Amino acid sequence: MYRYTSTDGKRHAVYAADLNELRRKEEKIQKDIVNGIRIGEDSVTLNSIYEMWKKDKTSLKQTTKSNYIYMYEHFVQNDFGKRKIRDIRKSDVRRFYNGLLDAKSMKVNTLDGLHTVIHQLFNLAVDDCYIAKNPSDGVMGECKRSHNLDAPKRHALTIPQQEAFVGYIREHAKYRHWLPLFTTFLGTGMRVSELVGLRWEDINLEEGYIEVNHNTVYHQREKGKCYFSVSTPKTEAGTRIIPLLPEVRKALEDEKEHQKEVEVSCTASIDGYTNFIFLNRFGNIHNPQTINRTIKRITIAYNEQEMEAADMEGREPVLIPPFSCHNLRHTFCTRYCENETNLKVIQEIMGHKDIATTMEIYAEATKDAKVKSFGNLEGKIKIS
Repeated sequence: MYRYTSTDGKRHAVYAADLNELRRKEEKIQKDIVNGIRIGEDSVTLNSIYEMWKKDKTSLKQTTKSNYIYMYEHFVQNDFGKRKIRDIRKSDVRRFYNGLLDAKSMKVNTLDGLHTVIHQLFNLAVDDCYIAKNPSDGVMGECKRSHNLDAPKRHALTIPQQEAFVGYIREHAKYRHWLPLFTTFLGTGMRVSELVGLRWEDINLEEGYIEVNHNTVYHQREKGKCYFSVSTPKTEAGTRIIPLLPEVRKALEDEKEHQKEVEVSCTASIDGYTNFIFLNRFGNIHNPQTINRTIKRITIAYNEQEMEAADMEGREPVLIPPFSCHNLRHTFCTRYCENETNLKVIQEIMGHKDIATTMEIYAEATKDAKVKSFGNLEGKIKIS
């Protein structure tokens, strides 16, 4: 038996079958006391820390917290989460992440989000003196390197691809009713959560601007329920004014006229918000997944037609790569960067919290222009 006094002043005793085992326990206890680690709470699991985190994490946006909760309870809670927090090593976290990437075929973006939660849980365990250091530190980077992974880079459509996409929609009766929505995407750079929730009162036609002041998010993760909710933008930068381009103004007028012709009016009321602009045939707002599926159908149909035409005409086809709603935002930002040099203005229009995001897109967008500009210097600078 070994007696000791913990950091809270209480007396404790541990027992062992032989002296060597007792000495090992004594050494571990003394090390924990020196490191300020709680004694006698070896049974605390990662799930226990998660419950503390879930109760106290009040600063997160509800949509973000819901996503975190879904990921943890879907991928961690019933297996890795049952492990005792003091027994988890860095190698255990690495093995768990690799298993998700390999066996579960998890996408790196999803694992990044899950890692955010797990890392916060271990930080909480460190802060509350259950463990001395965070075993998930650096693990995400190691997993990305070992799998040669990085979060997929979103690319803008090129000008020919953008023109092909818009032109195909305009020319085909089957997809023409989608043109105002995609024109607004490409003419404002709005996030899909901002655009699907756009209301007529957010449009100031007299002064010529759109006021972005809320997000409309589609949830399909909590207990099998699917629903929309409205929240304020994640950051202050998300609340902003976007000038109304003539093409976007016309697109909005066309959308209003189309709804009159087909006798569709808004039936949706979400958290007190209604009078939404872009509606399906039932008068509800669009599910972002429906928009992405529509993009996929349009690009497949266009590419099939374009390949046949290019083959008959003996030329290279102008094909549209797979893309999503967010690529349309990225495309707008790229076109804007190609024509605007004031990074602060671009940042404000895009609603980027960090100007580094704006600078990255600007650098990529202007790379070809810089190369072309430098090419014009050949023979003009007398350096040899």
